[in-house]
Amino acid sequence: MTSATHPASPEFAFRPTARFAGVLYLAIIVLGLVSEVLLRGPVLAGGADGLNLASALPLRQSLVADALMVMADLGVAVLLYRLLAPYGAGLALAALMFRGAQAMVISANLLFQVRAVQLLDAGAPSSEVIGLLGVQAIGYDLGLAFFGVNCLLTALLLIRARALPVWLAGLIGVSGLVYLTGTGLRLLAPEAYDSFALAYLVPVAGESLFALYLLIAGGRWVRP
Repeated sequence: MTSATHPASPEFAFRPTARFAGVLYLAIIVLGLVSEVLLRGPVLAGGADGLNLASALPLRQSLVADALMVMADLGVAVLLYRLLAPYGAGLALAALMFRGAQAMVISANLLFQVRAVQLLDAGAPSSEVIGLLGVQAIGYDLGLAFFGVNCLLTALLLIRARALPVWLAGLIGVSGLVYLTGTGLRLLAPEAYDSFALAYLVPVAGESLFALYLLIAGGRWVRP
């Protein structure tokens, strides 16, 4: 009897798939943090007065990191669909589409950073560069709204699959609420956004633990 017939059987472990998803998920987290915290963040923190030709290099590096992150994200989307589809094909497809939408929005917003680098190279006013990077940041948060919905759907599927502890699946769901709230504040109440920033530690913790669980445990897919 094949695992496709009985997706809850012990042989339906999908451990290689789950572990590959874990590797890619960790890559997403590392690349995202490197791009935002180590590369792009310091450039923005310096403001218009701190911009110069040397600022173009970390911005270029962050572009590469973000592009790789999006590629890894699409890989995770496909792998998680393969793992979770037996527990709700419609929900898994919706999760795949929302994660894909996030990737498309973030990819499109990278063009603002590309233009910012071009302006830096051309010696354009720093205020124009900062303005473009600010628009990109808003677009990034817009992409996270789609990811927030993905997290909620993924949490529901993980609970159905009983593939990992319920509290960890719940943490993924809470992460989705954090992303949705953050995007709402960015668009509707930007003055309150900075005070909400610490809440993003919840998704960092939840997604890191999820990635490690996939990598180390390989997923334990048992009968719902």
